Amino acid sequence: MRDISNEAVLLAGGARAILLQLAMPAVGTGVARHSDFGSDPLRRLRNTLSYLYVLVYGTPAEVARIVGYVDRAHAPVRSAPDEHGTAYDAVDPQQQLWVAATLYDSALTVHEAVFGPLEPHDAEALYREYAVIGTALQMPADAWPADRAAFAEYWRLSLESLRVNEEARQVAWDLLHPPTAPLWLRAAMPLVRLITAGFLPRDVRDAFALPWSPGRERRFAATVRMLRVVYPRLPARLRRWPAKHYLAAFRAHAAAA
Repeated sequence: MRDISNEAVLLAGGARAILLQLAMPAVGTGVARHSDFGSDPLRRLRNTLSYLYVLVYGTPAEVARIVGYVDRAHAPVRSAPDEHGTAYDAVDPQQQLWVAATLYDSALTVHEAVFGPLEPHDAEALYREYAVIGTALQMPADAWPADRAAFAEYWRLSLESLRVNEEARQVAWDLLHPPTAPLWLRAAMPLVRLITAGFLPRDVRDAFALPWSPGRERRFAATVRMLRVVYPRLPARLRRWPAKHYLAAFRAHAAAA
């Protein structure tokens, strides 16, 4: 996990992971009603990246600090079941499991698209280590499926249970069309939307009503081929810059607190 988590290309799966999280009704409703996607749609992505980078590369004290931040932020995010029986609770183990699962699957999907499949031993080790994303937030260790085969079955069943409602679609729209983002980011969003839609399972992409066509499929495939050729040849300091940036930003924030 330490070997691959600082690869900047994994950010290409960030919006994919968030949309998959939104597609679970309980998680999507909680995010829609207890977040500021409308005014700062990229905040969840930034916070998730900070959490991941500190969890993987931070000191024990830094890990304890950021877990405390997240626990306090999650405490009020809960509700009683609505008319559809959907209740959201940010500390519910099954909801934490789904969030961790989307981050693992998205990272692995992008990594394999760019670098090819991991060796079986490395793939199993990476899978076991990813459990920490959930267990650091109170998810019981035994909630994480026992191995990759068990995870594949959990993932299949979970995808079948997803349901995208209008609240989730609105949050996804805000994420993929950020009106307050810097100009350079807004210029990059067509590519982000293409990559996000391309990496999503087809049924989830359709549920979010993301545009797709044979032409988009070809552009997505060409983009992945380009990444496969160009990205591994970039300087290591450039590939690892986001991890260093977010870790440094967290440390500066902690020092000022």
